[in-house]
Amino acid sequence: MSANSHDDLGKLVLRLTLGILLLLHGISKILHGTGFIANMATAHGLPAFFAWAVYLGEVLAPVLIILGLYTRLGGLLAAINMVVALALVHSAQLFHLSNNGGAQVELQYFYLFGSVAILLLGAGRYSVGGKGGSWN
Repeated sequence: MSANSHDDLGKLVLRLTLGILLLLHGISKILHGTGFIANMATAHGLPAFFAWAVYLGEVLAPVLIILGLYTRLGGLLAAINMVVALALVHSAQLFHLSNNGGAQVELQYFYLFGSVAILLLGAGRYSVGGKGGSWN
């Protein structure tokens, strides 16, 4: 395998890992609704319909990332989603350690920085969109 093949395979592993894990959160929102997010949004002075945007970041974005179609857009949507989630839900935990020594929000940090990595790296060869186009 060439170095490019290894790079493309690494991008695929990152895309699938982040996309599948994030999509599981989106499926939960589909099954159970976004009422608690609407409550948090209104508590922060935002309109309740703002909660519907979670479907962009936790359903549409992971699907785009998994497929490798408009992958950079998916990475951008997921990163924005995580910035909002950290601000609304996890702001008190940003710099705290858990009892086992890890960061309290290490999963959220993985989602955020994995999304940024996908935004910067693109989809790679093993994707529906291929290497072509500025959004792949």
